[in-house]
Amino acid sequence: MFDEIIENNKNEIIDSLSELIKFPSISDESGSSSYPFGEECNNALNYILDLGKSMGFRTKNIDGYCGYIEFGEGEEMIGIVGHLDVVPANIQDGWSTPPFSPTIIDGKLFGRGSIDDKGPVIASLYAMKAIKDSTKVSKRIRLILGLNEEKSWKCINYYKAHEEHPTIGFSPDANFPAIYAEKGIMSIELKNTFKIKDYDILEIDCKGNAINVVPKYCSIKLKKNYNVNSNLRETQNIKLSEENGFLLIESFGIAAHAAHPELGDNAIKNLVNYLINNFEFDTPYLKTLYEIGLFDIESPKFMSNEKIEDESGILTSNTAILNYIDNKLCISINLRVPVTSSLDDIFSKYESLKSLFRQLEVQKLGSQAPLYIEKDTYLVKTLVNIFNKKANLNESPIAIGGGTYARAFPNFISYGATMPGDKDMCHQVDEFIEINKLVLACKIYAEAIYELSK
Repeated sequence: MFDEIIENNKNEIIDSLSELIKFPSISDESGSSSYPFGEECNNALNYILDLGKSMGFRTKNIDGYCGYIEFGEGEEMIGIVGHLDVVPANIQDGWSTPPFSPTIIDGKLFGRGSIDDKGPVIASLYAMKAIKDSTKVSKRIRLILGLNEEKSWKCINYYKAHEEHPTIGFSPDANFPAIYAEKGIMSIELKNTFKIKDYDILEIDCKGNAINVVPKYCSIKLKKNYNVNSNLRETQNIKLSEENGFLLIESFGIAAHAAHPELGDNAIKNLVNYLINNFEFDTPYLKTLYEIGLFDIESPKFMSNEKIEDESGILTSNTAILNYIDNKLCISINLRVPVTSSLDDIFSKYESLKSLFRQLEVQKLGSQAPLYIEKDTYLVKTLVNIFNKKANLNESPIAIGGGTYARAFPNFISYGATMPGDKDMCHQVDEFIEINKLVLACKIYAEAIYELSK
């Protein structure tokens, strides 16, 4: 019904997404009162609100925390909830093209945010435009735009405290055909005194890695207490350099979304393994943690003799950040917990590690309850049927380890835009979206929004 309009807007869709990618909108929680998440996030929000206004939509900037674009009339409101912030990226991380300079190669639009989540947001906006320009709806359609999704969700929490809530909808921030279950999410930090024999630890650096990303780099800088005759050797993922008595050990891995740690190669785990095999410690802290499975990506051994899993998948763990502060080694971990498992029970298993180390501190950094909606509900069945019809497929709804804004409101699920069988490029180097699939997603969203608005 809306396909021809969307095809005619194809170049505008590409251009709008390209402009939006140019903003390095990494959420900065130390921003000013005018820009709660930093100036670049604010610039990205203003750009898309101005774009929406130019299309004839109603728009609102909600105190710099978030915004929305809306059309239609009626008491009920359909919500589409996406985000404009992105995880960090720089050209030194191995990008083939600059991450904030959108580039089209072989029908793919490369750039940070192209699939997570700026591309799907733009597809949703042009889907709304196709509906508005061709028919009338009896409900309001609102595209809600967050700026802090990749960190602590302060944007959507601010929206919920100050604005009307939608009655039904989706978040275009995951996979097609539709997501009926999202695992629980919890981040935990462990702290304990730590020293390496014969060396002073000067610094541990993970280059600002985000808690929801498998780290691709981690280094430790050491100072010899005296002339240590070491026989250290470089390995495939460990690089050594020495200057003026300082030893720098760099570990390299492969970045991936924390929801899929198996797709990455964790630089922290590689570094820890190297330290254990080549250095002596004043306490068994690090070695013991390694041996009991703290750095494992699936159901760490200290939790259970069996895998913790259900229909939503297995419990996974991503050791995301390593720091050295006040002579304490700080380990930050991001967990994706099956929907039937208790977050409190999982946390208690980490607290039980205190029995091994008298000075160990265990802190919960944050958590999100799981999302679960029965597969045979109206929302899930409707969105899956629309996808299968538009994509000419016969897919079933799936469960994921990622966490989306679908958790923010009742009667919401996540919906696209990664297609079945495609590699998940979220948080990856050389993130891209295929242009034809971006346009297809736009067509799917238009049909879905229209159907929900009946």
